[in-house]
Amino acid sequence: MSAVGDDGGFLRIESVTKDFGDFRAVDQVRLDIARGEIFALLGSSGCGKTTLLRLIAGFEVPSSGRVVLDGEDLAGRPPYERPINMMFQSYALFPHLSVWDNVAFGLRRDRRPKPEIASRVEEMLRLVQLAPLARRKPHQLSGGQQQRVALARSLAKRPKLLLLDEPLGALDRKLREATRIELVNIIRQVGVTCVVVTHDQEEAMTMASRMAVMSEGRFVQVGSPSEIYERPATRFVADFVGSVNLMDGTVVASGASHAEIRCADVLHRVDRGIAGQQGEPVTVAIRPERILLTHEKPAGDANQVQGVVMAQSYFGDYTMYHLGLPSGARLKVHVGSQALGEAPARGDAVWAQWLPTSQVVLTG
Repeated sequence: MSAVGDDGGFLRIESVTKDFGDFRAVDQVRLDIARGEIFALLGSSGCGKTTLLRLIAGFEVPSSGRVVLDGEDLAGRPPYERPINMMFQSYALFPHLSVWDNVAFGLRRDRRPKPEIASRVEEMLRLVQLAPLARRKPHQLSGGQQQRVALARSLAKRPKLLLLDEPLGALDRKLREATRIELVNIIRQVGVTCVVVTHDQEEAMTMASRMAVMSEGRFVQVGSPSEIYERPATRFVADFVGSVNLMDGTVVASGASHAEIRCADVLHRVDRGIAGQQGEPVTVAIRPERILLTHEKPAGDANQVQGVVMAQSYFGDYTMYHLGLPSGARLKVHVGSQALGEAPARGDAVWAQWLPTSQVVLTG
């Protein structure tokens, strides 16, 4: 699938394929990433995202295709000669070195002048707000502080491209949320172009300006986080990114401005034209937060269904209800804590309804 950004290609991945024997890990991937962009590769384990990152870094050689950075073909250049730094999930800090010396390591290896090294390290430590901890060893730091040391070391040599492999995977959930904001602010402040690999959709959607969903070595969809969430291109993307209800049905009426789709439990009326023709099988996707739960039957006959509360999960600011439908299917409904006057209990019959603009119709 072609995925070329409109804003130019500082990093160009041109029809890159990587085979390991009979297994194709990356399959004809094409992508342009703009200068200064934070781009996320999102996918489950084994989808090819880390292999693609290693191809960019030079740790793997493409079976075909090429990687071009700032107009330069990187073919044949080993990792240590590329203007790229890669930060691993483990951070790979040297335990016997202080924070200061960890950040200085790459600059010393390049035999930079001592005054330049000192100035650059101090600048990086101020940037990540760790100057007071410069003499500590990694084991004396928290996980979030270690992550910032690894970032400072990655940025110290002023790379043209920063690669992050599951950068927050070693942190607990609460620390991940806080560190994610810090990480993005630092990257944007420096202005470095960044590619992030993650299996965490929340991480991808909050860090990146654009993202690619990968599956079986290919890009399934490329776009902004809102585009991918609100307008998934395939059933796989709809199901992989966020929570969703998927209903298989058949187009029973199709016009320029609206369509009707009959599913097992509900008649969907969609207020826009769709690609499917009358009689064609399609899948209707609807996010749980787009559904309104009521005790009384709504007016009309479309975009509504009665179900029985089979289970509910309370998350503080919202409750997720699981409704059993007449066909035996389940419908997930996300209800804000203040949205229902009298919260339904397990076993109650309730009505779910939604607007004609709430669904996405997936064909093929």
